[in-house]
Amino acid sequence: MIQLTKIFHFEMAHALFGYKGACKNIHGHSYELHVSVTSGKVGDEYIPADGIIFDFKELKRIVCTTIIDKFDHRLVLSGNYIEKNPPVPFMDNICILDAEPTAENLLIFMKKNISAALPAGIKLAGLKLYETKDSYAEWSNYNIY
Repeated sequence: MIQLTKIFHFEMAHALFGYKGACKNIHGHSYELHVSVTSGKVGDEYIPADGIIFDFKELKRIVCTTIIDKFDHRLVLSGNYIEKNPPVPFMDNICILDAEPTAENLLIFMKKNISAALPAGIKLAGLKLYETKDSYAEWSNYNIY
């Protein structure tokens, strides 16, 4: 099976409500997101004209509109965090999630939103979100077809 992967970078701050370590405080990361898609075809035969499964430019447009534009240069907090910390100012750059903004929960959000925006015949195959250079969370769709 052939997969296409596009890599994205964004800056985001967050805090984890209920966490006992330093991540309970507002802090930021330089994220790297790998988005992989597939048509589910095996890939034994050449692809007829135009020769592509999915245009990288279209994948970029989808990911930018559903994910990057929402999170880049934002402070992402959970509703619980906001409720327990009312002095947090409501500014244009605050994004409130239904869950704690961990790498794992961000992947779930990303999976739902990117999958919903993909055209028929193209499936999300995997996501890898680096929170630091050496730490990442990964989601894989092992049951694509």
